[in-house]
Amino acid sequence: MINTVAELEPNAIRAPMQGRENGDNIPPLYPVGPLVKMVDESEKEEIGQDNCLKWLDQQPRGSVLFVCLGSGGTLMQKQLTELAWGLERSGHRFLWVARKPYSVADAAFFGTARNKEDDVTSFLPEGFVKRTADVGMVLPEWAPQVKVLSHEAIGGFLSHCGWNSTLESIARGVPMIAWPLYAEQRMNSRMLVEEMGVAVGVSYEKGLVLREEVGQAVRVLMDGEVGEKLRKRASELSKVVAKALAGKGLSHQRIAQLVDSWSKGKVANV
Repeated sequence: MINTVAELEPNAIRAPMQGRENGDNIPPLYPVGPLVKMVDESEKEEIGQDNCLKWLDQQPRGSVLFVCLGSGGTLMQKQLTELAWGLERSGHRFLWVARKPYSVADAAFFGTARNKEDDVTSFLPEGFVKRTADVGMVLPEWAPQVKVLSHEAIGGFLSHCGWNSTLESIARGVPMIAWPLYAEQRMNSRMLVEEMGVAVGVSYEKGLVLREEVGQAVRVLMDGEVGEKLRKRASELSKVVAKALAGKGLSHQRIAQLVDSWSKGKVANV
C-alpha cells in the first residue's frame, strides 16, 4: 500500500507493474493515497496559529508565499541569510516559519535543541522583520500548515519537498518552489519540477542558493505566465486527488481490491 495516486506518479507506478508482467518477483502495488492530514483540533492551542491566520485573512487572494522547510530541517546561517534577503528583494508577501540555523551543514535533521519562543531577530538579518512588516510575517518553529495551505491568500509554497508536505500542497492546488534538504526530497523535487509540472526549482546542488536566485524563483512562481501555468497544473492535480479520494474513486477501489484479496486468502494483482 503506497501513499500516492497513480496519476501523480505514472512512471513510478508503471515500472514495477511492468516488471510483474514480465515475471519479476515484485509484489502488487496499491496506490491508496493521498493520505493527507486534515485539520487537527489539538492544533487550536498552538502558539502563533491565531495570529498567522488572522494575518492571512487581511491579505489579497493568492498573494502570499508560504515558506516552511519542514519540522526537522534547518539551514545553516549563510543560507538562512540569503533566503531572507531573497524574500525581501522579491517584493512579495510571505509567511515564513523560520527555524534557528544549524552551524555545521547546509541542512540538518533535528540538529539543535530549539524552542518555539526563540527570537527570530537573533538569527535573521538586522532589521529584516521590521523592514518587511508590511508584507511579511515570520513565525518561530511552527505553523498550522494544513490550515495555511488551505487559506485563499496562499499563492505558493516554498517547500523542502517532504512527501507529506508535497501531498498537502497538491491536494490544495498550491504550486511550489522546490528546495529539498535531504533523503528522498531531492528525488521528489525533480519529479515535482520535471514530471508533475507544479514547481519551480532552485540550484541547491551548488551548496548555497544566493539571494538573487531566491528572489527570481519567488517572482517566477508568483507572477506572470510561468506561475499561472504552475497554478493551473496544481489545480488540475488537486481535482485528480479529490476524485481518487471520493466515494468509488481509485483509492477506494484499490483498498477494496486489497481487502477482497485478503478475504479470499490471496493477494490480488492490480
